[in-house]
Amino acid sequence: MNFYRVKQFYWAINSKIDKKDLEFLHGNLNKNELKLFYKLAVHEQKHSIKVAYDVEYVCKKNNIDCKLLLKAALLHDIGKAYKKLNLIDKSIMLLADNVTKGSIKKLSNIKKVNVYYNHGKIGREILKDCSCDEKLLYLIENHHNHNLIGDIELDILRMCDDRN
Repeated sequence: MNFYRVKQFYWAINSKIDKKDLEFLHGNLNKNELKLFYKLAVHEQKHSIKVAYDVEYVCKKNNIDCKLLLKAALLHDIGKAYKKLNLIDKSIMLLADNVTKGSIKKLSNIKKVNVYYNHGKIGREILKDCSCDEKLLYLIENHHNHNLIGDIELDILRMCDDRN
């Protein structure tokens, strides 16, 4: 787990959006969604693109329609655009969460803590004004809710998010 977090940090500091990524984005998001997507920090954009590539792979392998899931993967962290967490903020939050075994969540009145824990709900609020599909809003709001089981699309999104 710890080595994986170091690897994630390395990926984040070296994040770049290339031509292939841009074509992928423009093929899966509409103009308004792209506008929102570009409000994310570049490392969050690249993370979301990697999650979407992984979703596409899993869906093709299992013969699952991936159109909605790709959009969900690309927008799942859109709530982080509300109050950006830079890499240092994110690292500190992760460490604090680990050390306090989640007790830091009680400090959700602090915007950065709130975004760290509630970016799914915040993302739903941001996207509900865009006439988004209800299932898309559900997936984004619940992508960290491990109490919900049995929804194959949510399971795929969570799995791909966790490994990217």
